[in-house]
Amino acid sequence: MTLLYPAFLWLLIPVLILFFTKKNRNLISTVHLIILILIVTALTRPVIKLGLQEQAVEAKDIIIALDVSYSMRAKDIMPTRYDFAKETIAAFLAANPKDNIMLIAFTTNPLLLSPPTTDHELVNMALKSFNPEYILTKGTSLKKLFRKIASMQSEEKNLLLITDGGEENNPEELARQIKNSGIKLTVLALGTKQGSTIETPDGTLLKDKEHHLVVSRINPMLEKLVSKTGGEYLTASSTPEATSGVLQDAMEHHRQKSELITKKQYRYSEFYQIPLLLALLLFLILHTRAVKMLLVLFSFLGIHAEASLFESYHLNQAYKSYHAEDYNRTKKLLDTLDNSSLQSQFALANTYYKLHDYQKAITLYRAIHSTSAKTKQKLYYNIANSYAMLKVYDKAKIYYTKALQLGEDADAAYNLRLVALLQKKKAPLGMAHPKSQSADGGKSESQQSDKKQNKEEAQPSSGSGSGGESKAGQKKEKKQLILDESQKKQPLSSKVYELINKGYIRETQPW
Repeated sequence: MTLLYPAFLWLLIPVLILFFTKKNRNLISTVHLIILILIVTALTRPVIKLGLQEQAVEAKDIIIALDVSYSMRAKDIMPTRYDFAKETIAAFLAANPKDNIMLIAFTTNPLLLSPPTTDHELVNMALKSFNPEYILTKGTSLKKLFRKIASMQSEEKNLLLITDGGEENNPEELARQIKNSGIKLTVLALGTKQGSTIETPDGTLLKDKEHHLVVSRINPMLEKLVSKTGGEYLTASSTPEATSGVLQDAMEHHRQKSELITKKQYRYSEFYQIPLLLALLLFLILHTRAVKMLLVLFSFLGIHAEASLFESYHLNQAYKSYHAEDYNRTKKLLDTLDNSSLQSQFALANTYYKLHDYQKAITLYRAIHSTSAKTKQKLYYNIANSYAMLKVYDKAKIYYTKALQLGEDADAAYNLRLVALLQKKKAPLGMAHPKSQSADGGKSESQQSDKKQNKEEAQPSSGSGSGGESKAGQKKEKKQLILDESQKKQPLSSKVYELINKGYIRETQPW
């Protein structure tokens, strides 16, 4: 037993003080204090951990590159360009909790601060612990930044560049570099055309070698670069929150591709309903006479310990939309569920199948784990159907065979013969709709983690079917993201600053 929100226990102090210090208490006041104690206990969310659960999450891959050069200390955007950028990133992370975000800081040299993750607390931690006072490089090299991003192994390179400009004055060369790297560029330009002087830590204004005041202006090359690459050029709004909203609209306008990534999260069995119901029952006993009727009502409600009433409502609405063949609404309703269950995962995978997004359906089916042979048979059959629709007949044969090994299935046997024939003839697919492709296909089964089965499903053996799986058909899976609540906040090491400060003594244009 553990508490998700133990901070609420502080509310017990005044209640307990009243309980033990108040004299001449009658029965009613004592019961009222007990009710308060039960309500506070419910607020702490008592739970029992059931272990880690894999969950496929739809997210966009976004790379945020933050300029940390000396010119970002200018105050033409208050409080400074750098502080405004940090607050904008924090608001953007809060507004896009599901997105897979990478954070890079750059001056003359780029440096990865946070690898791609949906755990935005880690990104915020890296952003807060980064100290620009330790940055010795003062210039801004977009060429090196784009080269770094081009070297990354990522299908979607959606770059959100937050800067006041770079040293380069050749937008044509940078545009060729961006197009050759497959980068989709969105620029948030921080600064003004008039520019601003830069204040040093001792309060004086920054000067160049000839003792002239340094005035940092927005580089007009940025806008030319964006126009040549078909990207989005944005400027700061009145507040970081408003700027974040503009960035979101720009990202949606780009129609960036959403992908399925796998996360591991703890599953809990909730018990907050117990003290809450006891408190309600005690209150009604004191103030009503229909106690017997209330007890009967509670027995009929049967509140489920795994999901809230709102989630059950959304799940039932999703089933209705599915049967009404409104699959887009079904997907939206299922996305609102915070706690993923076996039936909701099945329904979401089947919805993607009906929307003809077979690759995402396969990813979701593979993320479902159960010790039930009947559930596994349905999973194998559905995965085989998805591969058959993609005309990947080798894998379809493997999974139809796996389904038949778990029990007789006339449809699986028929489809296995059909894909074997289609593989030889390379004919168009003419399969019937799979019988187990219903929204509530796993509604009555319990979901458990099975590591051995997970390995077997992720890499199907060629010996289980009549055809082997070719290397060309194998797809690289995304890395699993594991949330570790016990992880402590660690400051960035000095090695980090050494990497970004590399070569600072050879800077030719340090502003």
